[in-house]
Amino acid sequence: MEAEKETPPPLPPIIDQLREYAETRFKLLKYEAIENGTSILASVITDVVVVIGMVLFFIFASLTLAFYLADILHSNWMGFGCVALIYLIIAIIIKLNKSRIEKPLANIFIQKIFKR
Repeated sequence: MEAEKETPPPLPPIIDQLREYAETRFKLLKYEAIENGTSILASVITDVVVVIGMVLFFIFASLTLAFYLADILHSNWMGFGCVALIYLIIAIIIKLNKSRIEKPLANIFIQKIFKR
């Protein structure tokens, strides 16, 4: 008689099904998080590689333009000075339009994060 009292009563099948559903749902959420994380990481890595390539292109194009202008103006300092002046003008334009540039960039980052 005591052996019968020690065994817990069997759980109804609905509770087992709910437990299985919760475990399956948890696994699904975990796999979706892993998929989204790896997708974001892969996107960031490719973007970094592209940015590095663009920076290298920009540097070499700047040097080429500076030497070209130096050849035309017959003075190295004038050629490099003209390129520096061009960068200063670009920096001033970007500084004056900072608020117009930030919002689209923020939207691009948000779309990249929540991309499906």
